[in-house]
Amino acid sequence: MALKSTKEVRMYLRIRNLCGLLGILLPWIALFSAGIKLDKHAEWWWSISATYYQCDALVGVLVPAAIVLISYIGYERIDNVVTLLTGLFGMSIVLFPCKVSWIPDGTPVGFFQLPIEFSNSIHMVCAALFFLLSALNCLFLFTRHGSEMTPQKKVRNTIYRICGWGMLGLEASFVLIRLLGAPGWVVMVVEIILLHLFGFSWLVKGEFFPFLNDKVETAGPSLRILVD
Repeated sequence: MALKSTKEVRMYLRIRNLCGLLGILLPWIALFSAGIKLDKHAEWWWSISATYYQCDALVGVLVPAAIVLISYIGYERIDNVVTLLTGLFGMSIVLFPCKVSWIPDGTPVGFFQLPIEFSNSIHMVCAALFFLLSALNCLFLFTRHGSEMTPQKKVRNTIYRICGWGMLGLEASFVLIRLLGAPGWVVMVVEIILLHLFGFSWLVKGEFFPFLNDKVETAGPSLRILVD
């Protein structure tokens, strides 16, 4: 638990909140931007990834979020490794677009101009690892605490665990979606919930909700301790 200046603390909190807000806003910006196009395909809204082919929202929001994660510096080396990998996988979601029904197999897509079916395989793996690492971050890293477990920290840990297990459960649901042949739009709903769980956990970590915070003031107004 390190003593940090007020300016440094605010920087850390701003980075965390930015990551959370980008995660929550991503699906709605993508839906709006793709939805207002006149020549969109009928299945454009079947997944957030599919909006890549309709507008630039996915790139414009996910890339900054990935850069924030890559640049994030946590308390310990494990924090840095997890957020770095999460950011890299998030960036790869954009670099390797998914497969959609209106683009034939073999069509070069994405930054590396790979055949769409091959790009889709990388895309799916990267998306799965992005949310897997985000879930593990919630369950095992966000829940750590110092010598004192405050009532507010207990509530935050409960929220982190709900978000973490929720992300894992929703990732597993993709298997059922494919096995049961669920309507295409179900994927979009699951992705929206996943991103909201991801974003909400980072907002809690960023002290966005004052009633969940417990700050320890020490050594005058210019210094404080981050307790979690």
